[in-house]
Parts: sequence; C-alpha cells; structure tokens
Amino acid sequence: MDLLVSLNLAQREAAETCSGPMLIIAGPGSGKTRVITSRIAYLVSVCAVNPRNVLAVTFTNKAAREMKERLVHSLHHASDHLTIGTFHAVCCRLLRTDGQAVGVSRGFVIYDDDDQINLIKQSMTELKLDPKQYSPRLIQSSISAAKSRLLSEQRHAQGVDSYFEEIVQRVYQRYQSLLDQSDAVDFDDILLKTVRLFETRPDILEHYQDRFVHILVDEFQDTNLAQFEIVKLLAAKHRNLCVVGDPDQSIYSWRSADLRNILSFEREYPDAKVVMLEQNYRSSQTILKAATQVITANALRKDKDLWTQNDVGKPVVLTECLNEKDEAQFVVHTIEKLVRREGLCYGDCAVLYRVNAQSRTIEESLVRFGVPYRLVGGTRFYRRQEIKDIVAYLRVLNNRHDSISLCRIINTPGRGIGQGTLIKLQFWAAEREISLYEALSQMAQQKDLAARASNALNRFLTTLNSLIRKSHRTSLPDLIDDILFQTAYREYLMDGENGEDRWQNVQELRGVATEYADMAPDEALAAFLEKVSLVSDVDEMDASSDAVTLITLHQAKGLEFPAVFIVGMEDGVLPHRKSFEDPADMEEECRLCYVGITRAQRYLFLSRAHRRSLFGNGLANPPSRYLGRISPDLISTRGLWEDEEVDLSQVIRSQPLAYSMSDEEFRVGDWVFHKKFGQGVVMDCFPDKSDLVFTVSFQDTGVKRLLLSLAHLEKVERFDGVP
Repeated sequence: MDLLVSLNLAQREAAETCSGPMLIIAGPGSGKTRVITSRIAYLVSVCAVNPRNVLAVTFTNKAAREMKERLVHSLHHASDHLTIGTFHAVCCRLLRTDGQAVGVSRGFVIYDDDDQINLIKQSMTELKLDPKQYSPRLIQSSISAAKSRLLSEQRHAQGVDSYFEEIVQRVYQRYQSLLDQSDAVDFDDILLKTVRLFETRPDILEHYQDRFVHILVDEFQDTNLAQFEIVKLLAAKHRNLCVVGDPDQSIYSWRSADLRNILSFEREYPDAKVVMLEQNYRSSQTILKAATQVITANALRKDKDLWTQNDVGKPVVLTECLNEKDEAQFVVHTIEKLVRREGLCYGDCAVLYRVNAQSRTIEESLVRFGVPYRLVGGTRFYRRQEIKDIVAYLRVLNNRHDSISLCRIINTPGRGIGQGTLIKLQFWAAEREISLYEALSQMAQQKDLAARASNALNRFLTTLNSLIRKSHRTSLPDLIDDILFQTAYREYLMDGENGEDRWQNVQELRGVATEYADMAPDEALAAFLEKVSLVSDVDEMDASSDAVTLITLHQAKGLEFPAVFIVGMEDGVLPHRKSFEDPADMEEECRLCYVGITRAQRYLFLSRAHRRSLFGNGLANPPSRYLGRISPDLISTRGLWEDEEVDLSQVIRSQPLAYSMSDEEFRVGDWVFHKKFGQGVVMDCFPDKSDLVFTVSFQDTGVKRLLLSLAHLEKVERFDGVP
C-alpha cells in the first residue's frame, strides 16, 4: 500500500490493525500524527469504512487542523465526511443537536475562564461570601475538578466533609443556577452534559455508537475521567477504540488529566493490542539520551526503548549564570550566534520556562538587542478588551439570556447606565430567578426608577432588540458593522489610549468573520462564537513569523524547534517548590522537564542562575536535580563552538571583551552612535581578516552588521531617555 510505504514496522502494525481496542505508546517525535492519519486513510481506502463512521479526537485545534490537512492529500473529498476535532468541539456539536434532552438549548453560549470567575464572584456576592476570605479562583478550580469527576452539584453535596467544601458546594449550586438562567455552559459542562446525555438517553447513545464505529483518541494521557467515560460509552458497542499517548508526557493534572487512564487501559480492555512507537525522528542521539536519563527515575510510566537514526549531534550546553539577567543575555547572545554561525532563523529558536513570570527578563533582553520574538500566553487576541466587547455583543444577539455578556456591554460604550442601576438590575433578576435580559425588559418600564436611568435602559433595550432582529437576516460581517455603527464603538476606542491599534484589532476580528459570510446568519453566528470560545494559546501562534518563541513548558507540548533553551534549571523552579511535598507532583515535574528537552531537534541549552529574583523574592536555589541525571559525556559547560576561548556564561558575567581599531575601545553592551542609523547597542563583534565586524542593534533602524573601520562609530552614554 502506498499509504503505508513511508511507515516503519511498528507504525505500519498500528495503521493496519483495523478492529478491536488498541493502545499505541508513542514516544516524543515518533510520528504518531502520521500513524493516526495513515490508520484513518487505511480504514477508509482499504477496509472500506465509511468516513462518516470515523471519529478522531485531538486536544488542540492546531492538531485537528494538521490532521485534516494531511488526510485531504490521501482521501481527497472523502475527508470532508470524517469527524475530527477536540473533545470540546465534538461534544459541542452533539449538544447543539441533541442537548435539549438534558436541558441544553441549541443556542447555548460557552463561558470562558474570565466569564466563569465573574459568575463565581456574582454567586459569592449573592451568598454574602467575602472574596478576600474565600478565593474565587480556588472555588472555581474546585468546581471544575468536581465536574471533571462527573459530580453534579447534587452529587458533590453528598461528599462534603469540610467547611471549605461546604462553601464550595453553596457557590457551586448558585453558580450552576446562574449558568442555567443564562443558557450557558462552562468547559467542564460540555463534557459533563454529554455524559449525562448518553447515560439518560440510550437511544441517542446508540445512534452515535452506530455513527462512530471507529474511534481514535490522540494524547490519551491527557484525558480526564469525563473524557474517558465519553470514549468508553461511544465505543461500547463496536469496541473499535484506538488510543495514542505517552505516560511520560502527562503534564496536565492541574486540569484534572488522569494518568491512570492510559496506565490502566489494558485492564479496562484486556484484549487490547499494544504497539510501541520507539523510533524518534525529531531529536539528535545526544538530546534523546539526555531526555531518557531524566525520565527513567519516574515510577509511574511504561518502559520504552527510544532510539533514533539521527546524528549524534551537538552536546547539551549547560550554562551557569550569576542571575536571571545574565541568563537572559546568555540566551540572546547564543541565539545571535546560532543565526550567524549555524544558519538558523530566529523562528527556529524557542525559550521554555516553568512559570510565565520568567519571561519578563528574557523579553527585556530581546528588546534591548533588537531580536524579534513572540510571547505565547501573553494577552491573546481573543482576550483583548475590544475583542471581548464585540464578541459579547454577538453573544447576546445569539443568546439574549447571556447575563455575563449583557453586563459587559450594558454600558460599553458609556450610555448613562451606572453601577447603581446595574446592581438594581442584578438584584431584580436574582429575586425573580430570571435572566438579566428579562429583568432589563421589565425594569425599563418601572415608574419608580429615576427618569434618567429609565431612559438609558430603554435606549439600550431598543438598540439591543434592533440588533437581535438584524442578526437573523444579516451576514456576520455586516452584523459586526451594524454593532460598531449603532454603538459608535470606533469613536469610543479613539477617545482612549492606543485607539488606532485597538480599532485595527476590531477590523481583524471582522476579517475573521468574513470566513462565515456565505453561511445562513443564525448558523454563521453560532459557528463563529463556538470557534472563538474554543481557541487556545497555541492555536493563535503565528508560525510564519521569523521570531523567537517564548513559551511555558506546559504550552510547548506538541511543538518542536531546531534550538531549545530551557531556563531556570534550579530546584524550586524546575521542579517547582510547590511540588516538593507530593511524590506524584514531583513525577509530573520530571515529565515536564522531559517534555521540554524532547522539543529540541538539534540544539539544547540548559541554564541556571546562582541567584534569581522571582515573584519579588531573591532566591538562591541549588541546581535542578534533573541536571545530575544527565551523563557528563553528553554535556558541554564551555559553550557550543570549538573556537570559543572561554565559557559563554563567563563572557556574560564578566566585563565583555574589548575591541579596538580606532581611538576608542568598544565592548559588547556599549551604546554607540552612527550618523546614518542613529543610536544603538553593540551586540557582538568578531574578527574578519584585518577588520572587525560589529553587530549593532539600532533604536530606529534595527540590527545592522558594520565594519569597524568604515562605520565611524562614536560611543555614547546611553539611549535617549534610557539609563
């Protein structure tokens, strides 16, 4: 079969097994996506399986997109009939179709993290609970954990055995009631209500069992109890369930992912076929050996013998820095050398860290030296204020009972509806157990309301109802134009800071909406809102831009880069100090380090600081215990390049080397002035025949490489306004 010709023996065995339960243990870089897509293509092309009968579940929209693109090449139009998506996306489709059987309307809205916290706070206010005494974030996390264990508010109440859990139970009950009033679900509800649908309606379950005869689940080590239950229910009739994953890459227990799902799969399905994908196509032999040495100390895992035909490659570079600033300079200095000496692009390099706060110093150094970068997990496009405003309008037009979105837009832009009026409106709704929209319709007619407030509510209600009517007959891009015009939203943005940039973001959102211009208005609006709700950080990465990627270790899973820097290799940072008391948490920290190392293809740099300022505290942590597991013969502590006379970290910690071919002596880090390019900072210098080549990052014109003899550089004290 041409479909299988590029597969190795283990991959081919996995792709050709057409029936029964199967567990594929896929090491990092072992080509699991290729195996899954080849298996699907084989089922359809060779086993004559109707593509409508195939369900493939992934954990990111990015992975689902890549899978679809590959299958288009092998199955052409037949791929249109496959069902491929994330757990949440697939379950959303099921609930849109059949959710009314468990009280979920087709127009339900999905509340994101911010919406959930706002609703938790509203619930606490109504229950007279002090958010300073009881953390809304902690309560939300507890409710999420309960739902992922399939505990409704009623079932959760049966297991309350502490005062805090009793507080959680009270908030959970009110929170769920407010969700129902708003015709809304949170992310956990999408899974929980799907399970309830299957359990309470056997006829609906059987329909989907016959629809999805062959089920494939990627990243199975990241499933929680609810997700595994959905898969088991769907596969119960035909038992053609193929799961793919790696216990060594299970790093999401804080999202309620349950490692036991993959470790106990063979007990759940005693007749399951097990295939080990052990050949790595991504990393050098050195990097793969280092990763294996780090992870083998873990107990909760399945042994596998990873190997690769790739070259031995460069040694793992271990650098000790004085502090986090020196560490950041080392990273930038080395990236510049990778670009200049090794022919890499900036986009080939990634800096990975345990916590987001570590990125600040790296960012500052990249900015200082003019190196382009993208920060994954910063302010995401769909989380920007102006984007959330317009999306909130669309959500209310799609579902007028969405109280959280209504609260957001009721006085945005300002229309004379103050906080006092809004509080009255919320209490009116709470007393009558109705949605905020229903309360708005009733309160606007009340004679005991001040005339100014009554007029403002009526004007807003008139605008809202006009837009709701238009939403049923207007294309999505035109509907956004109507919202912007009727609310004077552009004028509102232009009156604030960065108005032009924020308006461009709104126009970018409208550009996304044009993808839905040919769909029926109601269908387009629902589809667009669902897409917006399910977008993740990684989905928004622009892989086409030539920029260094800054990303947490958690977010980096599923990605790969020619050069990887893991900073903060210290006990207390990686592994994180919060994990020290729990052996299971410590094993997950080890898996996190393993995931980071296995993102690297050709170059791996590990760095630690003797002193680190983090979260406002000065830390003096010992080296990460994971460093001691890597054989010394795999490590270089003197840098990557043989012609380097001293350790790179020593260069950065001490005064930079001085260069002189003129009356002035220049050092790396000096501020300089050029008549054409303006002011800049010396980033690097290297000899070229009888001259010196300087790399300078200019404030206004970017990075330039100049011959010292021709550049006529002048030393200056500093950038204008920058110490």
